[in-house]
Amino acid sequence: MDTRQLAAFCTVVERKSFSQAAERLGVTQPAVSLQVRALEKRLGAQLLDRSGRRVEPTEAGLRLYRGAQRLLALEEQLVNEVAAEAEAELAGDLRLGASTGPAAIVVPLLLCEFQRAHPLVKISLSVHDTQSVVELVAERELELGIVGAARRHRSVSFEPFFEDEVILVCPPGHRFGGRTVSLDELRQEQLIVMQEGAGVRQIVEDELRAAGTRLRELDVRLELGLQESVRSAVQAGYGVAFISRSAVESELAAGTLVAARVEGIDATREISLVRTTGRAATRAAEGFVAFARERLA
Repeated sequence: MDTRQLAAFCTVVERKSFSQAAERLGVTQPAVSLQVRALEKRLGAQLLDRSGRRVEPTEAGLRLYRGAQRLLALEEQLVNEVAAEAEAELAGDLRLGASTGPAAIVVPLLLCEFQRAHPLVKISLSVHDTQSVVELVAERELELGIVGAARRHRSVSFEPFFEDEVILVCPPGHRFGGRTVSLDELRQEQLIVMQEGAGVRQIVEDELRAAGTRLRELDVRLELGLQESVRSAVQAGYGVAFISRSAVESELAAGTLVAARVEGIDATREISLVRTTGRAATRAAEGFVAFARERLA
């Protein structure tokens, strides 16, 4: 039932006048008359006796007035509760997933800062490959996903979140360290790669293809599932690898890894935010996204 019609009707009953009701509601008298007529038409009953000097409710109108008062009071209570909740401290559960690149350093630090700022929010971060994160968001197992490669899926949407660079890392003292090397030189080195489905791997394969080569043409001996595993293998001297710069910033600063560039490879990638299409975001999720965008700006 249209509560605007009920409010107009109740105000006429209380003021016993259409003109005074219109003044009270801040609308025109014809507008009030139209609301009441529409209500009478819908209920199939005359609600007001307009024959006297003052407007009085009929028997049906009196019954409606009593019920409408309860309904309007409940509406006001609900509006006030929702408004109070919107102004209250963020609370609730936030379940999100991230692919191995963003999940290495950037996202956990953002989540820790956000949770400290909003202690009533309980956060759960799960780490998967990019495709798995997308599927879990599509299935509504996760509210948000943060991935390093946007993969088409009809049930989710992708939004730009922040940028990251994929670099070639080598153990200290490696001949590639600090240099720009050719693809021919890269072919002569043992390469460690991320597993299928990882965003870093997709970016590297796309860049290699654009440069006229394929990943299978390189000397790939190890395929590992986590960036931490790749990082450790390179540090131990088992090969070189493409990896997210954000995942190895501390190692580069400490000198336990060194960076190199490859001619024709410019693997700057966009980290994307994944949401379920048509799903209304919780206040906790919206709060985290706004918080993260401000920190990353």
